[in-house]
Amino acid sequence: MQWLLVFLGGGIGSLARHAANRLGAAAFGPTAPAGTMIVNVAGSLLIGLLAGAVVAAPGSISPGPRLFLVTGVLGGFTTFSAFSLDALALWQRGQTGAAALYVLTTVLVSLVAVAGGFMLGRSA
Repeated sequence: MQWLLVFLGGGIGSLARHAANRLGAAAFGPTAPAGTMIVNVAGSLLIGLLAGAVVAAPGSISPGPRLFLVTGVLGGFTTFSAFSLDALALWQRGQTGAAALYVLTTVLVSLVAVAGGFMLGRSA
Protein backbone atom coordinates (compact mmCIF):
# COMPACT_ATOMS: atom_id res chain seq x y z
CA MET A 1 0.00 0.00 0.00
CA GLN A 2 2.87 2.40 0.76
CA TRP A 3 4.28 1.96 -2.75
CA LEU A 4 0.89 2.73 -4.25
CA LEU A 5 0.56 5.91 -2.17
CA VAL A 6 3.98 7.14 -3.34
CA PHE A 7 3.22 6.14 -6.94
CA LEU A 8 -0.12 7.95 -7.06
CA GLY A 9 1.20 11.03 -5.26
CA GLY A 10 4.26 11.13 -7.51
CA GLY A 11 2.06 11.11 -10.60
CA ILE A 12 0.03 14.03 -9.29
CA GLY A 13 3.17 15.95 -8.35
CA SER A 14 4.79 15.31 -11.73
CA LEU A 15 1.71 16.52 -13.59
CA ALA A 16 1.63 19.67 -11.44
CA ARG A 17 5.33 20.23 -12.15
CA HIS A 18 4.77 19.87 -15.90
CA ALA A 19 1.93 22.39 -15.72
CA ALA A 20 4.10 24.86 -13.78
CA ASN A 21 6.93 24.49 -16.31
CA ARG A 22 4.58 25.13 -19.21
CA LEU A 23 3.10 28.18 -17.48
CA GLY A 24 6.58 29.50 -16.67
CA ALA A 25 7.72 29.03 -20.27
CA ALA A 26 4.60 30.75 -21.57
CA ALA A 27 5.03 33.68 -19.18
CA PHE A 28 8.81 34.15 -19.28
CA GLY A 29 9.99 32.38 -22.44
CA PRO A 30 11.31 28.88 -23.05
CA THR A 31 14.89 29.56 -21.92
CA ALA A 32 14.03 31.15 -18.56
CA PRO A 33 13.93 28.57 -15.74
CA ALA A 34 10.94 30.27 -14.12
CA GLY A 35 8.89 27.07 -13.87
CA THR A 36 11.60 25.29 -11.90
CA MET A 37 12.04 28.25 -9.58
CA ILE A 38 8.29 28.48 -8.98
CA VAL A 39 8.13 24.74 -8.28
CA ASN A 40 11.09 24.82 -5.86
CA VAL A 41 9.71 27.77 -3.91
CA ALA A 42 6.14 26.43 -3.83
CA GLY A 43 7.40 22.97 -2.85
CA SER A 44 9.46 24.47 -0.06
CA LEU A 45 6.45 26.38 1.23
CA LEU A 46 4.23 23.29 1.10
CA ILE A 47 6.72 20.99 2.82
CA GLY A 48 7.25 23.67 5.47
CA LEU A 49 3.49 23.86 6.04
CA LEU A 50 3.27 20.09 6.46
CA ALA A 51 6.32 19.90 8.73
CA GLY A 52 5.04 22.76 10.85
CA ALA A 53 1.62 21.15 11.17
CA VAL A 54 3.19 17.86 12.29
CA VAL A 55 5.31 19.65 14.91
CA ALA A 56 2.32 21.68 16.14
CA ALA A 57 0.06 18.66 16.43
CA PRO A 58 2.01 15.39 16.52
CA GLY A 59 0.00 12.62 14.94
CA SER A 60 -2.21 15.08 13.05
CA ILE A 61 -1.04 13.64 9.75
CA SER A 62 -0.85 9.86 9.83
CA PRO A 63 1.98 8.02 8.04
CA GLY A 64 -0.11 7.09 4.96
CA PRO A 65 -1.21 10.60 4.00
CA ARG A 66 2.21 11.97 4.92
CA LEU A 67 3.87 9.42 2.61
CA PHE A 68 1.40 10.31 -0.16
CA LEU A 69 1.87 14.08 0.24
CA VAL A 70 5.56 14.47 1.10
CA THR A 71 7.28 11.57 -0.66
CA GLY A 72 4.73 11.23 -3.45
CA VAL A 73 3.21 14.57 -4.40
CA LEU A 74 6.02 16.87 -3.30
CA GLY A 75 8.71 14.39 -4.40
CA GLY A 76 7.19 14.32 -7.87
CA PHE A 77 6.64 18.07 -7.87
CA THR A 78 10.06 19.34 -6.81
CA THR A 79 13.45 18.28 -8.09
CA PHE A 80 16.63 20.11 -7.38
CA SER A 81 18.32 18.24 -10.20
CA ALA A 82 16.24 20.26 -12.67
CA PHE A 83 17.28 23.41 -10.81
CA SER A 84 20.93 22.47 -11.20
CA LEU A 85 20.53 21.71 -14.89
CA ASP A 86 18.78 25.04 -15.51
CA ALA A 87 21.59 26.91 -13.73
CA LEU A 88 24.18 25.04 -15.77
CA ALA A 89 22.35 25.83 -19.01
CA LEU A 90 22.34 29.55 -18.20
CA TRP A 91 26.04 29.42 -17.35
CA GLN A 92 26.90 27.45 -20.50
CA ARG A 93 25.07 30.04 -22.61
CA GLY A 94 27.39 32.66 -21.14
CA GLN A 95 24.69 34.12 -18.88
CA THR A 96 26.88 33.92 -15.78
CA GLY A 97 25.14 36.77 -13.97
CA ALA A 98 21.71 35.32 -14.68
CA ALA A 99 22.89 31.90 -13.49
CA ALA A 100 24.24 33.34 -10.23
CA LEU A 101 21.10 35.41 -9.66
CA TYR A 102 18.91 32.38 -10.37
CA VAL A 103 20.80 30.17 -7.89
CA LEU A 104 20.91 32.78 -5.14
CA THR A 105 17.30 33.88 -5.57
CA THR A 106 15.93 30.34 -5.69
CA VAL A 107 17.84 29.19 -2.62
CA LEU A 108 17.12 32.29 -0.52
CA VAL A 109 13.43 32.52 -1.43
CA SER A 110 13.01 28.76 -0.86
CA LEU A 111 14.55 29.07 2.61
CA VAL A 112 12.21 31.94 3.44
CA ALA A 113 9.26 29.94 2.04
CA VAL A 114 10.05 26.81 4.05
CA ALA A 115 10.47 28.86 7.24
CA GLY A 116 7.23 30.75 6.56
CA GLY A 117 5.39 27.54 5.74
CA PHE A 118 6.73 25.91 8.89
CA MET A 119 5.55 28.81 11.06
CA LEU A 120 2.13 28.87 9.36
CA GLY A 121 1.77 25.11 9.70
CA ARG A 122 2.83 25.17 13.34
CA SER A 123 0.24 27.83 14.14
CA ALA A 124 -2.61 26.02 12.36
